[in-house]
Amino acid sequence: MLVNDIKIIGGGSAGWMTAATLISQFPDKKITLVESPNISTVGVGESTLGHINTWLALLGIEDEDFMPHCDASYKLSIGFENFYRKDSGQFHYPFGSPYTQENIADLNDWYFKKFLYPDTPVSDYAECLFPQMALVNKNRIFKNDNQDLPLFSFKRDVAYHMDATKFGLWLKDHYCIPRGVSHVKSEVKFTKVNNDVGIEYIVLDNDKKIKADLFVDCTGFSAILIDKALNEPFESFKDVLPNNSAWATRIPYKNKKKELVSYTNCTAIDNGWVWNVPLWSRIGSGYVYSDRYVSDDDALLQFQKHIKKGDELEYKKIKMRIGIHKNTWVKNVCAIGLSAGFIEPLESNGLYSVHEFLFKLVRTLQREHVSQWDKDVYNSATKTEFLSFMEFVAFHFALSHRDDTEYWRDVMNRQYSKNLVEHIPSWASGFVTNTFDKMRGYSFYNSGGIHCIATGMHWFPTDFPSIKSLNYEADIDYWKSKWQLPINNMNERKNKWSQISKKAPKLLDVLKTIHS
Repeated sequence: MLVNDIKIIGGGSAGWMTAATLISQFPDKKITLVESPNISTVGVGESTLGHINTWLALLGIEDEDFMPHCDASYKLSIGFENFYRKDSGQFHYPFGSPYTQENIADLNDWYFKKFLYPDTPVSDYAECLFPQMALVNKNRIFKNDNQDLPLFSFKRDVAYHMDATKFGLWLKDHYCIPRGVSHVKSEVKFTKVNNDVGIEYIVLDNDKKIKADLFVDCTGFSAILIDKALNEPFESFKDVLPNNSAWATRIPYKNKKKELVSYTNCTAIDNGWVWNVPLWSRIGSGYVYSDRYVSDDDALLQFQKHIKKGDELEYKKIKMRIGIHKNTWVKNVCAIGLSAGFIEPLESNGLYSVHEFLFKLVRTLQREHVSQWDKDVYNSATKTEFLSFMEFVAFHFALSHRDDTEYWRDVMNRQYSKNLVEHIPSWASGFVTNTFDKMRGYSFYNSGGIHCIATGMHWFPTDFPSIKSLNYEADIDYWKSKWQLPINNMNERKNKWSQISKKAPKLLDVLKTIHS
């Protein structure tokens, strides 16, 4: 099919990110966004990953262009608290690459430190391998690459906390409409389906019929085109991911200087976990849980107890559809955002899936004529990436040893991967690949965050029995003498990075200049 006329159905961050992407790359195509004037957006995606910088660069958007309009702040890391066991403390997954240039055994240098000095906390892992953790610990930030902190790049390693609803509105007013995107406020009244084409036309509430070469479904969990009109099967992740509900709220700052930090914090509690996202003017917080283990009312009470707040705040209840459609491009309909699928809020994957799907959509549309082969390739690429991220999120639960509630006991005892049990290798499977790396290869890959999550959950690839079995050397004093110098080097780098970070401006001061 020839794609020149594209209609995006649904607004919000997904709809306007789609419109912005398409108008930036295909200014000669007719791009129209139709959104209901009566439906509010979900608005849980207030935290991003560093990958969003590639998308912003594609569109030519600078951080200071949108940040003042979106209540935004900078984000360097994600903290996880009490996921391993109740009261087990916090560990971090910082953005960017680990520093291993001077190590003897890559990431494994730290694991030697851990088993030779067992009292070393797992939080030390990120501090010894990620220079930017010194910035996180001191709540400071460098805004340029002209500094002595190795590997750290502001353009690559910094993400954002933002009000996703405001971000969508900024894209609409400052990017999309000025570049020629047509905006229609109207309800979808009726959808005419043609078995050969897909959507033949859509009737709006003013009885106007609209047609398109391609319809993009950005209607959120309702998925009115891909699901309700085309009936594309939905594949649930409920057997792997336990959570399906959330309570969300906005918390005023008490001590902004202390509470406005450069990371999203995730804290495991009774029947799920609580996010804490510090924006410029307030904190976004929410309790992600499973209604199979706790009622919505009791979950709200647990949430209020955790944040030490009551009815003085407004709370929004969200029901989440966890999974993905079998295909997200069917005939002349492509689903982007929640209408395509959703994992759960852990690891800030909501907006991530939007811009990563959009990259692949752009690559597909570059050919102008789209064949079934093109759609099949798109579906394969997007689903593979989505399932890989799903497995990454599931790792946070699979590696937990919490057993203090029925929820966590079931989390610990559920089976996460048939591929593991049935010994089916797959390059796309995070479970299989990382299990093989740890159990057979005594290592983790440097890229990605699995090594940070695994370490924080005490799932180490290197241990003393393994070293003895491989090297026939049983004397721990021997290993201490062999590894003391690399361990000392790690400790010295950690202290050096801490000193360098003192030169960086305070996070609050940097943000003040942006929001002034």
